[in-house]
Amino acid sequence: MTNLKPLEPHDIISSGIKPTGVLHYGNYFGAIRQYINLQDTAEAFYFIVDYHALTTLPTPDTLRVDTFRMALDWIALGLDPDKASLFVQSDVPEVTELAWIFSNLLPAGDLERGVSFKDAKQRGDTPNAGLLNYPVLQAADILIYRGSVVPVGKDQTQNIEIAKRIANRFNRRFTSDKPYFHPPRPWVIEEVAVVPGLDGQKMSKSYNNTIAIFEEPEVLRKKVMAIPTASTPLSEPMDPDSDHVFSLIRLVGDEETVSSIRDSYLRGGFGFRRAKEELINLLESYFADARERRDELVAKPDVVRDAMVAGAERARVRAQETMRDVRELTGLNWKNAAR
Repeated sequence: MTNLKPLEPHDIISSGIKPTGVLHYGNYFGAIRQYINLQDTAEAFYFIVDYHALTTLPTPDTLRVDTFRMALDWIALGLDPDKASLFVQSDVPEVTELAWIFSNLLPAGDLERGVSFKDAKQRGDTPNAGLLNYPVLQAADILIYRGSVVPVGKDQTQNIEIAKRIANRFNRRFTSDKPYFHPPRPWVIEEVAVVPGLDGQKMSKSYNNTIAIFEEPEVLRKKVMAIPTASTPLSEPMDPDSDHVFSLIRLVGDEETVSSIRDSYLRGGFGFRRAKEELINLLESYFADARERRDELVAKPDVVRDAMVAGAERARVRAQETMRDVRELTGLNWKNAAR
């Protein structure tokens, strides 16, 4: 891991993922694996950001199904509700109040330069106001739980910078002695900051190049076998460093396996079909235990619901404490005027 500084005893971890479709390897290596690794090190709040999902106007049924499925998948992958608060963003409605307060501290031009908003305009879309204000709501997501560490992919660090800017502006505007919000910092795994998709680009639903974590075996095989490769003859050496298949092998293979396959590439006589077979086996093996846990949870959905409700209750206690302080600091407590 490469980060600005190690975790400290007072650090609070805060991060979320939008429930848009099924989880893929980019989601796991870019964020969820970090969540799991960090849940034993500090207090953590992990949430499914269904308010953010509204920027794409999903159908109500789609949003409900995707939200529950993501909660189920997180727990199957190893997020422990007894160690971290796992919940759905909208179960803590105070976050939208804080977002409104924060929106008054940031120039509109800062939001117009946001990555998601700019990308949408460059694609010729007409982005809605929700997408424009996405970074403000994200800042509220982080800071309402007094988050100071945010596990993110490298490409998401701009939004954390905006959250830092908002925290600093709030502190300068409303606190004169001790800062109220700790400016958050990103926690990034540099070597897997961008997970390659089936076409070599960043793995993303937008590019239609993803591999779902719990892909059905026949679909997984079809996707892997369709990955484009070089036209190197079977008898000749292959370049592992320029091959999309090997990039994925490096993610899911242990050090000894990756080294052995790399040597096979360089010797020649290995072939891309063999490499793809190796990748399929590694992908199936990597999440075998999680797949078994997921099957158990599918049969017991109340276990997931109860865990998320309990997580939201804990998170809302923290959010309500923060909002009491914020209302006091900002003057949104008119009843105290005569005291």
